[in-house]
Amino acid sequence: MYSGKHPFPKPFRIAVWLLLAFIAGCVKQEAPAQPRALEAGTVCALDGMMLVEYPGPKAQIHYADGEVLYFCDTVEMFSLLLRPEQHKRVRGVFTQDMASADWRSPRGHWIDARKAFYVAGSRRHGSMGPTFAAFSRKQDAEAFAEKYGGKVLRFDEVDITMVDLRGGVRRDRTM
Repeated sequence: MYSGKHPFPKPFRIAVWLLLAFIAGCVKQEAPAQPRALEAGTVCALDGMMLVEYPGPKAQIHYADGEVLYFCDTVEMFSLLLRPEQHKRVRGVFTQDMASADWRSPRGHWIDARKAFYVAGSRRHGSMGPTFAAFSRKQDAEAFAEKYGGKVLRFDEVDITMVDLRGGVRRDRTM
């Protein structure tokens, strides 16, 4: 039967609570990653292309160590994220909402890539050829697929077998 007496004296319990509160306050809370605007000199992490010079949706990955990688194409973003050897902790992944951005020269309109809807296999090409057009709303992705062809997918439905980094090289017989 419980006597109502606590096994530890009150000053000890207070000290434990204060210590726990202090430790909780020392734990660094990570602020959510925020997309960064592209500048004239921003280059693609995989091929060094100047992002602002090419059409189609761009992407950026923010890592826990503070590193940010930019991509001139969503296919490149997926290729890096879906590699089995990818072990770095990711804080945020962003792409552009192509319902709002100009396809020929997209600026801004960054959305959380993990929540986006993608159209794979459309007739619209990005900087590296075939790409995944990104949209924040499923209705916009469906309208794009109706107009340009392709299949609407969620982020987690894209797998490594769908990612082809050869892009325009497949079409260029001179290379």
